Amino acid sequence: MLVDFGRVITAMVTPFDEHNNVDWGAVKTLANYLADNGSDAIVVSGTTGETPNLSEEEKVKLFETVFEAVGDRVKVIAGTGTNNTALSIRLSREAQRIGLHGVMLVVPYYNKPSQEGLYQHFKVIAEEIDLPVMLYNVPSRTVTNLAPETVARLAEIDNIVALKEAAGNMDQVSVLRRSLPEDFAIYSGDDSLTLPMLALGCRGVVSVASHLVGNQLQEMIDSFQQGDVAKATAIHLKLFPLFKVLFVTTNPVPIKTALNLKGIKVGGLRLPLHEATDEEVQVIKNTLTELGLLD
Repeated sequence: MLVDFGRVITAMVTPFDEHNNVDWGAVKTLANYLADNGSDAIVVSGTTGETPNLSEEEKVKLFETVFEAVGDRVKVIAGTGTNNTALSIRLSREAQRIGLHGVMLVVPYYNKPSQEGLYQHFKVIAEEIDLPVMLYNVPSRTVTNLAPETVARLAEIDNIVALKEAAGNMDQVSVLRRSLPEDFAIYSGDDSLTLPMLALGCRGVVSVASHLVGNQLQEMIDSFQQGDVAKATAIHLKLFPLFKVLFVTTNPVPIKTALNLKGIKVGGLRLPLHEATDEEVQVIKNTLTELGLLD
């Protein structure tokens, strides 16, 4: 299955209103803003979207709302992975029913499955749908690392076509790129590692920073692919303080803070996530100001 999710994929936050209910109007507004500002695709209900704090019904409505808003302009990918295989299948089927362009399946968290357990989990879900599947490896959150040899086995399944790799290990990225078919897309799961991973043959980034600098990320990737490494490096170094400040505390706290500061209202967070401290807000504000991102 040949699929192109693009180069800059935004892991979209989930906007809440003053009562911490999903703000459906703000969801549409943000999705359109991202589609207009450099995003080739949007992941709905991923880590940045506070997926552990969303109900199954909210997730499905998010899939529907974002797809209706921008599905004719950008790819919409549903974050349907959980640590419950049956629930992941159910959500993935809903994504297919709605007509989304793909699903993203995170490594099951807390359960600590074996590599064979991971293989069987992803295999079973992929076989239940016709949609393209992006795997998501983020051991800092899931504890378990999805090993390159397991990814290589999964890549033999026709609709498993991509990987969001957020282990932060460049040697592992090299092994992955050597092990996988050329048309199997690897995406950086860390904004600050996008440029190094491009050098290792990766396709692009599943980004948090693209909420704010999607067009600049597109320019960086395009410059690299056109052979202008110096320009790509200059853009990376300019944006590097933003990449880091957006993880000054737990994601998505900083990006929601930054969007609200910028006047793109996305509301607060659901417990157990908590608002940024006054000191963190100031650091975020300073960085946005230095980069000219505040009006």
